[in-house]
Amino acid sequence: MDSQSSEKQLKKLKQRQSEQKIVKKIVLITTAIIIALVLIVGVGGYFYVQGALKPVDKDSDKNVKIEVPIGSSIDTIAATLEDKGIIKNAKIFKYYTKFNNGAGFQAGTYKLSPAMTIEEIIKSLKTGKVYRTPELTLTVPEGLTIDQIAERVAKNTNYSKEQFMDLVTSKAFIKNMKEQFPDTVTKAVNDKDIRYALEGYLYPATYSFYEKEPSLETIATDMVKQTDAIVQQYLPTLKEKKMSVHEFLTFASLLEREATASTDRETIASVFYNRIEEGMPLQTDPTVLYALGKHKNRVLYKDLKVKNPYNTYTNKGLPPGPIANAGIESLKATIDPASTEYVYFVADSDGKNHFAKTYAEHQKNVAKYIK
Repeated sequence: MDSQSSEKQLKKLKQRQSEQKIVKKIVLITTAIIIALVLIVGVGGYFYVQGALKPVDKDSDKNVKIEVPIGSSIDTIAATLEDKGIIKNAKIFKYYTKFNNGAGFQAGTYKLSPAMTIEEIIKSLKTGKVYRTPELTLTVPEGLTIDQIAERVAKNTNYSKEQFMDLVTSKAFIKNMKEQFPDTVTKAVNDKDIRYALEGYLYPATYSFYEKEPSLETIATDMVKQTDAIVQQYLPTLKEKKMSVHEFLTFASLLEREATASTDRETIASVFYNRIEEGMPLQTDPTVLYALGKHKNRVLYKDLKVKNPYNTYTNKGLPPGPIANAGIESLKATIDPASTEYVYFVADSDGKNHFAKTYAEHQKNVAKYIK
């Protein structure tokens, strides 16, 4: 082989080696790009799925009515939830539900919120009940005054007692409540002798809030809204009895502060009704304490003479307005009192009430049970 042929073969060899290097580079670059794309898509897909599983709006306080007809498939339910703004992505919800064995949804009408988590939605649809984890739970016991409710709100939130009282006594808020709940909050709350217009209108119950910091307006409005919900049930009966809502709440508040046991409420209610019918003053000590504006373990004789519209020793009939916020038992007893001829009662040291038809009998009970 001559030198010229050898050079040509060497050239070809170098050329092939160069081409192989280029091909290898292209393969490596292409592989790297593919791997990068897979990683990007994978990571992006992961974050997309995670985002789709989060609440649509964790700060939302609205509830959306969702109908789940009998026989609805998971596809139909997921599509409805996405359409109503309860979830972000129907497909991801469907696959997440199947993967987590979340089948077996119950038909029915639900009020779901965009603030609910996927787990809460699935649990609600599986049990037929709405489950949400509240950010704030506020319990208002029966018989508290509006001042005491303000203290409880201050204890459980970042708001002060003064801020709550400023709101619920403001003309703007009271007007707003009258407009929102005209059957319950009537012009009767404007009476000049009433201390607090919304005293007795903040229903005692446990309230759940799903915002981290619900507004004072939301907290107070929910309480009035619950009172309205209860009152609505009794409107036909109140009309028959020719009793206004304001009188209803006022009467019930007296029972709430007087009764020491649920079984006494109907009987105490009968005493109050009998006294009103006979033109006698109600003479209930809690109204004296409310008139004084302070708590006392014992009402003194001089306290009974305090000049105040709320004092039922010096004024006949019901006081100008409620003296506390009554619970359902007192409201029921107001509507359906016991049938008795009692016009007197006294509580012993154990809180048990003793009833009498005549003043002479009452005096005997006082002598026997009050030391």
